[in-house]
Amino acid sequence: MKWKMAENSLFAILLRAQWWVSVLVAFGSFGALRLIVPEAYAFFGSLPFVVIAVVATWKRLRAPSAAKVAAGLEALRAMTWEEFARALEEGFRREGYAVKRIGGAADFELDKAGRVSLACARRWKAAVTGMEPLRDLAAAGEKRGAGECVYVSAGELSGNARGFAGEKRVRVVEGAELVRLTANK
Repeated sequence: MKWKMAENSLFAILLRAQWWVSVLVAFGSFGALRLIVPEAYAFFGSLPFVVIAVVATWKRLRAPSAAKVAAGLEALRAMTWEEFARALEEGFRREGYAVKRIGGAADFELDKAGRVSLACARRWKAAVTGMEPLRDLAAAGEKRGAGECVYVSAGELSGNARGFAGEKRVRVVEGAELVRLTANK
């Protein structure tokens, strides 16, 4: 079983924030702990926040620039379906999935450690995607007993579609994540 951090935990929030926020929390926790425990213990108590600051900085440095993401998305939109599907298959395989093409509301069946996921990418070129393909994917996922549904888009999702994805726990792969997934490595 893969461990997943709670979305709204303090550490998850700090990982999404700028690095200096974690440094401020580290100094604050050190100061507060110093009032009740010896200095060495206060240092170790604030050390996790320093580590989070380093990790947040590392993630930001490795993230592609907005220009690179835009160029990558344009390159993906220029691909034919077959080229795009191959790039997705290779990307999912690099992440450890066994990939099988299927038809219907989903384009791929992904299997990793016995957990089946369905992925839909047919409308990847659409500028704005509505709820219908997400609704179809979620229904197919329920019908096949999929542990996760993944919707791939090089465009935008409408507000209603994004809300539906959150409600039905459909993971949306877009933007920088899509460029990283389909990059030739």
